[in-house]
Amino acid sequence: MPVPDRRTPLSTPGLARLALGLTVLAPAPGAAQAVTPTPREAMAAIEAPQPGAAEGTWAALTIPELLDSLNVPGLSIAVIHDFDIHWAKAYGVRDVATGAPVDTETIFQAASISKPVAAMGSLKAVQDGLFGLDQDINTILASWQLDGEGFTDRLAVTPRMLMSHTSGLGDAFGYPGYDPAGPVPTAVQTLDGHPLSNTRPLFMEREPMTAYEYSGGGVTLQQVALADARGRPFAEVMWADVLAPIGMIRSSYAQPMPVPREDNAAAAHDGAGERRGDARWHVYPEQAAAGLWTTPSDLARFLIEVQLSVRGESNRVLDRSHAREMITPVGVGNFAVGFGLQRNGAGWYFGHGGSNWGFRGDVVAHVSNGYGLTQMTNGDRGGQLMQEIRSRVERVYGWDTNAEPVPRGYRAFADLPTVELDAAQLRRFVGDYERTGDLPIAVDLEDDVLSFAPEGEGPFPLRPVGETTFRLEGANGEVVFEITAGRVTGFLLRNGGTQRAWVRAGR
Repeated sequence: MPVPDRRTPLSTPGLARLALGLTVLAPAPGAAQAVTPTPREAMAAIEAPQPGAAEGTWAALTIPELLDSLNVPGLSIAVIHDFDIHWAKAYGVRDVATGAPVDTETIFQAASISKPVAAMGSLKAVQDGLFGLDQDINTILASWQLDGEGFTDRLAVTPRMLMSHTSGLGDAFGYPGYDPAGPVPTAVQTLDGHPLSNTRPLFMEREPMTAYEYSGGGVTLQQVALADARGRPFAEVMWADVLAPIGMIRSSYAQPMPVPREDNAAAAHDGAGERRGDARWHVYPEQAAAGLWTTPSDLARFLIEVQLSVRGESNRVLDRSHAREMITPVGVGNFAVGFGLQRNGAGWYFGHGGSNWGFRGDVVAHVSNGYGLTQMTNGDRGGQLMQEIRSRVERVYGWDTNAEPVPRGYRAFADLPTVELDAAQLRRFVGDYERTGDLPIAVDLEDDVLSFAPEGEGPFPLRPVGETTFRLEGANGEVVFEITAGRVTGFLLRNGGTQRAWVRAGR
């Protein structure tokens, strides 16, 4: 990447009145690196104390030290670069009671990261023509009906609204889950607030599309609608339509977890790093909202599939137009269908966090540039850990999260090579030039160098970069002379994203 030119700006009163808007370019903090680190180099840089970190900060600790300090037993991560998994690695233990280590095949509860994966399953049904993204949800449901309570008289609740948290549904709760040894309600029973359910009934709180309010209950309602439309259990639908086609072979929405998968599953831990209870984890009948078991590598495969599909370069599940629903805001709030959207620095990112009983996770990916990060932990303080690791990945890989906008302008004219013009060629540009509302400018020739002088100001050199194009020395500006019938008749001044014309008035 060429180093931007650092030059002294023109700041005289005359040039201020001329309003050239001349810009001094400086390197953008956080600009993407020219050379990608190898996986080994990246791991070493991310695992080590960070350069310049103050003593006593999280940045001053190694990853194992972070785990110990935050009482997080285990961590597993996967880094995406150039639309591929660059590397994946695990740290710590999956269960403090056994001391069994975490590896990259260890499955964790994805918690709310289940939601965007489930959204892809519903979009697949839309693509297959089973229902519309903007169809009244009650016309899709067979096993339950939503009481609009007068709020849906004008606008019906739709799958798009349910998956972007704009439906007007209120639940005011997360999902605490259930002890696997006890009774567990069905998804429909949780919507009703059945005695077996540990959450309240789902209810309408406002008209659809009037506000954003995060609603796990709305996602559970969409889960029921998808299963009704397909005529099969939700976990089977998701395996056939999403998980298997993408290659997420370590992933499942089955609740409770099949016994064979328990051998390499992480257990839930509290903020002190201790087991949450006799149960190793909780069970979630609200599968679309909280019930996915998976690995960071499988989640990375999912994010990559979204990235490639929105570019039209993959269609394992969705075509380009349906995939773009997952990164396109619905108009209220900051959600698309399934994913939250956020502008960080110069880039737009899609992602989702997750928080279950004893588990924390986070996924984030760039909308267009092919990089991202997936993290999963088995401790209630995993959020602080993941925040620190994400900042390290951003720095090591040069993400655009901290980049400043590129200064407005045509290009860095200082980087253009000059050409040789003899005195006769240069002399034809000498003259007085005028523009209504701006200062007159004199162009003169001295010692075979053209000068550019606003009225009352000292001259600034013009360096030829073409037969009629000159770089305005001292700033990121360009002067292009216009020739009509063999005679110079004026010039265009290009600078700061603007283009203005002066006409030749004399000489």
